[in-house]
Formats: sequence, C-alpha cells, structure tokens
Amino acid sequence: MNSSTSQKLLAEALGTALLLAVVIGSGVMAERLAGGNVALALLANTLATVGGLYILIEVFGPISGAHFNPAVSLVMACRGDLPKALLPSYIAVQLLGAMLGAWLVHAMFELSIWQFSSKLRGGTGQWIAEAVATFGLLLVILRAPAGRASAMVAAYIGAAYWFTASTSFANPAAVFGRMFSDSFAGIAPSSALGFVVAQLLGASLAVAVHQALSPKPATPQGGAAELEHV
Repeated sequence: MNSSTSQKLLAEALGTALLLAVVIGSGVMAERLAGGNVALALLANTLATVGGLYILIEVFGPISGAHFNPAVSLVMACRGDLPKALLPSYIAVQLLGAMLGAWLVHAMFELSIWQFSSKLRGGTGQWIAEAVATFGLLLVILRAPAGRASAMVAAYIGAAYWFTASTSFANPAAVFGRMFSDSFAGIAPSSALGFVVAQLLGASLAVAVHQALSPKPATPQGGAAELEHV
C-alpha cells in the first residue's frame, strides 16, 4: 500500500468518525438541553450536522474525495472516479470510522462505550424516505458544479433532516455507526437492513436520473454519412 492510498484511507476513516461524532454527539447534547422538546433537539442536531459536514468535506475532499459513505464510494467506483480495487478498503474504513465515532461520543459524554440502539425505525414510509434522501444526496453530488459540492451537500442534508420521515441517514456507514449508540440519533440493529437496502436503491436511481439528464454524445458526422449510403 503506497503512501497516497494510506492517506486516502486515513482521511475516509477519520472523516467518517468525525461525521458520526457530530451527528451522534449533537443529538446527545440537544436531547439533554432541549427539555423534552423533540423539534428543538432535531433543529440543533440538524444545524450541527450541516456545519460539520461542510467542514469535513472541505478538509478531506482534496485527499480522498470525502465520501464518508459506502453508497457514494460504490457509485464513484462504478463511474471510474474511484479505482475499483480501493472500494472494499474505502467501505471497510468508513464502517470502522463510523463505529469509532459513536464510541468517541460515548467517551466524551461519559456513557457506556459498548451499547446498541433500541430505537426502532422501520416501515414503508421510513424506507421510502431513505431512498428519497439517498437519491437526492447522490444526485446533488453527481450534478454539483465544480467547487460547490460541499455547500450543496451540507444544505441538502440539512433540508432532508426535515422533509424526510427518516431524518435522512442517506448513508450505510451512518446506519452502521448509529446502531452502536442508544441515543437520540440511534437506530436499532433490527432496523438497519431495511434502511441500507432503501439507500442503495435510491443511489441507483440517482445514477439513472443523472445519466438521463446528461447530454448525449453527438453522432460523428462520418458515421451518419456512412449510414445514409447503406
């Protein structure tokens, strides 16, 4: 493994860990301070996530692409923007980072490090919401003008926290990490598979729509002329 690859994997692991620390940690803090007001807690959780996500993409984007998300890495590998040989390593460090991010929050807030969420999140509405959230995220990433992806992704996730029934996980690594925290942002392990399947379906649909919206290659003049004489 060369130094460039090591740096990319470290950036993905650290970025994903910090992202989950932001999501879960702000949820813990918000729940403690909101006095039972769930809407206020979600608003605080949203604002922290938007700010944290923007900064993390800006910091780690030039190194690894700042995927922090197996669905994003899978799409990028299929498009040729990420070497396919790196895909398993990207996903592995993203999952590891997500779990470590949850544990870091528990250590900071003096909670039991090893725990699993008991918060059930399931049903058709939640799955549709996750498909929609991930569809929108990937479509933003694929179609964002150069240099604007970090702000657009952060803004979209902030909006999706509120317009989706699932509060927009949109990330299999986030699902994995949040399983390990029985807190405001957690998800029960029994609910995880449905979320991940919905996310992958949403990502696939985003790729299809992106291709449909993209300009079609022009037919070479010579080829058209030759067909006319067949």
